[in-house]
Amino acid sequence: MIGRLNHVAIAVPDLEAACAQYRSALGASVGAPQDEPDHGVTVVFIELPNTKIELLFPLGEDSPIKGFLEKNPAGGIHHICYEVDDILAARDHLKATGARVLGSGEPKIGAHGKPVLFLHPKDFNGCLVELEQV
Repeated sequence: MIGRLNHVAIAVPDLEAACAQYRSALGASVGAPQDEPDHGVTVVFIELPNTKIELLFPLGEDSPIKGFLEKNPAGGIHHICYEVDDILAARDHLKATGARVLGSGEPKIGAHGKPVLFLHPKDFNGCLVELEQV
């Protein structure tokens, strides 16, 4: 059901510093910051030959990343994102197997302009999983 790895998301306490580090130390192609108010984050995508890294920074007081950074002040891996062909079919299959879909269970539009859902980390070995329809 899942396709390729779309991205690994890393919460960072200083977005500018993280972008500079990826750009200068690793020679990566670093995109422009993009606010995602529906998700409470500012994101920057780093393009790799086989996937992407998504840097996450809190946007607003209710940002889920704010709480993550309070628990992990240095930042850290927040979630991994897998591609799926049909997000509603994937959601229904996962729910039928007992997996919990976070939020209302209805897809939201993600940073790539495509429908996304998040799955409870307790159902996936402590890892928050994002599904993105391609």
